[in-house]
Amino acid sequence: MKYPIGIQSFEKIRTEGFVYIDKTAFVYKLASEGCYYFLSRPRRFGKSLLISTMEAYFHGKAELFEGLAISKLEKEWHKYPVMHLDLNTEMYNTTEALNNKLNLALSEWEDLYGSNPNERSLGTRFEGVIRRASEKTGSQVVILVDEYDKPLLQAIENKQLQDDYRNILKAFYGALKSADKYIRFAFLTGVTKFGKVSVFSDLNNLTDISFDRRYSAICGVTEAELHEYFDASVAELADVNGMTKDECYGQLKLDYDGYHFDWNTPGIYNPFGLLNTLSSCQFRDYWFETGTPTFLVHQLQKANYRLPDYKGLRH
Repeated sequence: MKYPIGIQSFEKIRTEGFVYIDKTAFVYKLASEGCYYFLSRPRRFGKSLLISTMEAYFHGKAELFEGLAISKLEKEWHKYPVMHLDLNTEMYNTTEALNNKLNLALSEWEDLYGSNPNERSLGTRFEGVIRRASEKTGSQVVILVDEYDKPLLQAIENKQLQDDYRNILKAFYGALKSADKYIRFAFLTGVTKFGKVSVFSDLNNLTDISFDRRYSAICGVTEAELHEYFDASVAELADVNGMTKDECYGQLKLDYDGYHFDWNTPGIYNPFGLLNTLSSCQFRDYWFETGTPTFLVHQLQKANYRLPDYKGLRH
């Protein structure tokens, strides 16, 4: 079995034979029932893969979805212009860094759909390129934003810089409301919600599904999915570690289960820790070793937790 560890491209997973846990029914439900959404999940929890899946869907790449749930649900595949903004790939230590990142994205979209020299601010340019993309293609536009809060988290100890970032992002995302009639779908993800109110205060039609029980399993791995997709892998893991398969399932649950995104919902397994364990056949703290966000460490330190006491301890 090929495990998609660190792979965030839906197309690569589907074309190169990696295992894919089918989340496409959620994508169809979101696309068919609404327009503007926000989702908060921890790092390394599958948000980028979800965004990539949406991008492939809205590009009309039906061949990538053969055999998946959405192939039985979607009857008319359409191709939409997609604007995908990934804020993961930058170190935001100055306002210039954020402005440069947004300017780069806008410039790439303007190369495709045209620009207007009278549009000078980032927000005005964003609004303009959305309108032109819709007019040029004859279709409404899809907006996908991954890790909207990355700049805010990196400036968590710098109030002035954080306020500057909020002002920049608020003006930028304000274009979504101004260009509403040209937008088919918008989906934004982040790790936290602490900046959501101020950054998106003008976007009052944004539906937050972070703690909506209908979407609690949209990222991560459920108990049922673990058994459906990885039963043979769990058997191998058990054999290598001198355990019965039932004991191995119990250890996996103890180590990697326990995420709940609403009351009385099934626990969700952390996908990064789970996949690494099944691949290496070793139980370790994979997520904390590689995916611990600065925000979490900062909060633990503020509460006087001794981080060295937690490293290597899962229980």
